Amino acid sequence: MKADKKRIIRILRIVMPVVAIVCVVTLPPWPGIKAWLAPLPDTVQQQVDDAAHDGLDGIIVYVDQGGKPPRLYAAGWKDAAHRVPADAHALFKIASISKLYIAVATVKLVHQHVLSLDDTLAERLPELAGRIQNADRITLRMLLQHRSGIPNFVDADGFDWGQRQADPHDNLKLVLDQPADFAPGARREYSNTNYLLLGAILDRALGYSHQRYIQREILKPLGLTHTYGSLRDVNLADLASGHQHGVDADMKTLDFETPGGSMVATARDVGVFVRALNDGTLLSPDEQALYASVYQYGHAGWLPGYQSIARYYQDIDTVVVEFASTTGDNKELLTNVVYHRIVRILRRQSKKGV
Repeated sequence: MKADKKRIIRILRIVMPVVAIVCVVTLPPWPGIKAWLAPLPDTVQQQVDDAAHDGLDGIIVYVDQGGKPPRLYAAGWKDAAHRVPADAHALFKIASISKLYIAVATVKLVHQHVLSLDDTLAERLPELAGRIQNADRITLRMLLQHRSGIPNFVDADGFDWGQRQADPHDNLKLVLDQPADFAPGARREYSNTNYLLLGAILDRALGYSHQRYIQREILKPLGLTHTYGSLRDVNLADLASGHQHGVDADMKTLDFETPGGSMVATARDVGVFVRALNDGTLLSPDEQALYASVYQYGHAGWLPGYQSIARYYQDIDTVVVEFASTTGDNKELLTNVVYHRIVRILRRQSKKGV
């Protein structure tokens, strides 16, 4: 028996690499692999141009290196159907990057003693006690950190990315009376429901929309005039089109009004916000300490037709924001590969003193 087991293991060691190679050859995400293997170009603009050539309908990149003027890059189309070239100043659905703004707003209200990180969901939204499991044990801290155990509504039966998400209550209903995925605080598991609930908690505590608070306390002090809380607030002509593989329709009119995924902004506005969040100019020292204990300093986002990444790299004192207006058919891999190649180009330039 032991001999048979050892023989099977030897066979698997020989066969599995061959199977892996066959899978890569027959079912490869070719654009992503091609981009990964290609020689690194000399400039960010060359990489952006290559990304459009490799299958991204439109791409916008914002780079803010300490001590240098910020730079914008674009390639492809703002509206492919009408042959409108990419516009580096176009608005874009930033999807889950919106969670950074909600996290900052929550921290500010905690610092002002309007909220506490130890407040429970049941205390802040008592109507949900008995409708969300463990509501009396789930704290704001857990919601911020994705440690609540509340199911992610996008994974629930009945959720459809292709349908308008105009009322966040509809998405919340998908997870009411459902069992928790895990006990509160037991682990971290990303759930959009956490930030949907945080948005509702902020609205209740403030007595008005948390997006109004974000506008007043975050956007206005930073001079960000091209960041909006909702698709409803923008002129659609200023919004870049979004393309989902296999769908002919432009995704730009598809609402997603749920807190934590609803915001619209330019790449520059997002970059200025991320810089301020990381360098301490947005938050006071006490607020910064609170924020560091609950959430991250960069984020990625995804909605049908729209991908976004915004992060700060301390080693080169650089913020990099990337918007890509294509999703599906392995375009997610391509978008991430392009982003990391841009960071590599910037690191190489930094070493050379360029």
